[in-house]
Amino acid sequence: MAYVIKMRAVIFCFCAALLITALSLSAYYSGAYAVYFGASSRRIPIYCVGRQDKTISISFDCAWGTDHTDDILSELERNDVLATWFMAEFWTTKYPEFVKKIDEAGHEIGTHSSTHSYMSKLGRAEIESELTSSSEAITQITGKEVELFRPPYGDYDDELIDTAEKMGYYVIQWDVDSLDWKDLSAGDIVLRIINKVKPGSIILMHNDGKHTSEALPMIFSTLKNSGYEFVPIGDLIYRDNYTVDINGCQQPL
Repeated sequence: MAYVIKMRAVIFCFCAALLITALSLSAYYSGAYAVYFGASSRRIPIYCVGRQDKTISISFDCAWGTDHTDDILSELERNDVLATWFMAEFWTTKYPEFVKKIDEAGHEIGTHSSTHSYMSKLGRAEIESELTSSSEAITQITGKEVELFRPPYGDYDDELIDTAEKMGYYVIQWDVDSLDWKDLSAGDIVLRIINKVKPGSIILMHNDGKHTSEALPMIFSTLKNSGYEFVPIGDLIYRDNYTVDINGCQQPL
């Protein structure tokens, strides 16, 4: 009898372990929550979007210089592409004429923080200050509210995402990194992007990369010929009724 009871206990524990494993492996999270097997839940931003169509977004982080920004804008206009630009406050206040030019060209603008700090090291009040002041600087120039936020260096933690979302921001990362800030050749930038793009991808580039504008015509022609359509990130993401999987891909419910 004791042996039977012991075996039942073993079977029960084994079944419970299988159930936990299955739940962990299939875990999705509402908003930006993910559940990992053997770990506590962690919040994750949007890296890409699960879409059936071949819609993608290209974005430019603005935190240094403007030497190549006009060339980028020209290529975007020439190829009829609208992008999303994430601006640090010190860049916004230093180059208001470029903020206005980008906005008037029909592009979308999000905040890239105030000081371009590692924001996972900041407290809630500091995060709120960074987001508020940087967004207000953009709004003062464009007259438009800011709803997208990209953390500097891709650095984040639960508190950053919690705070940003409570303030009404969608926290945006990327799944295709051009590495244009490393001054890669235009050809290398093109290959990095076209080989990694998939439906719902978010491409990361920078407003003053040395060879960024040079790479854009080939990126646009290659991907458009493959059936891809470029839209601003605000038109790519789902605004509500979504989950984000453990890879950071936003999925509709």
